[in-house]
Amino acid sequence: MKLHYQSIGQGEPLVILHGLFGSSDNWRSIASALSEKRQVISVDLRNHGRSFHHPQQTFELMAEDLLNLQDELELSTIDLMGHSLGGKTAMQFAQTFADRLGRLIVVDIAPRQYPDEHSIIFKALLALDLSKFSSRTEASEALVDTLPDPMVRQFLLLNMQKADQGFSWRINLQALFCSYPGLLQSVEPDGPVETPTLFISGEKSDYVTDKDWQHIKTLYPQAEHVMIDGAGHWVHAEKPDIFIQQVNRYLADD
Repeated sequence: MKLHYQSIGQGEPLVILHGLFGSSDNWRSIASALSEKRQVISVDLRNHGRSFHHPQQTFELMAEDLLNLQDELELSTIDLMGHSLGGKTAMQFAQTFADRLGRLIVVDIAPRQYPDEHSIIFKALLALDLSKFSSRTEASEALVDTLPDPMVRQFLLLNMQKADQGFSWRINLQALFCSYPGLLQSVEPDGPVETPTLFISGEKSDYVTDKDWQHIKTLYPQAEHVMIDGAGHWVHAEKPDIFIQQVNRYLADD
């Protein structure tokens, strides 16, 4: 059971982990820009993208998946960046395999437990009979009443792939839905994590609050926090130039 990944550039390795419903494809432009100075490895988490499907999905298992990939690529240490679900996975990796990690970048997520904001999405997607659609546009129209934001629908429907008849899901939607309650849980460490860490958040996002940051500083004593003005949860997509600048600055800082 190997993770699918995309690698670009040469130099010190930076691994990127996407968020829920995402894939390595979502990070291509960011990875390309960052690859000017290092090797960038964008990963599909289990049950996402082109990686393997499995009925179980926990942060511990995803951290082990990443360790197995690191061993496969013969990388003694990596820098690691994760967004949202990928950010929590990255924090779990830092706690469990600290000796295999250089620096950590966590994008718009805190280690705390979060409320359920995605069950409505899961149920809407599971209710679709993809075999009846001839295009993503048709599927998008069927979701308008439940998911009115066109950008959200466009992002989610990137997970549709051509099938013998109509479309099918590339992601393991049912397994993700069953695992979702566990993915909302905290990944707070038992003790301080000494890995140098950068937390990047969006000014308009409520995923990392002032209260979160005060708590994060006790858990990650070497952490730095950068808030990007005008950005929401998808900070890397909304303000890519500033995001890339901040990541390059942090990784270049010895």
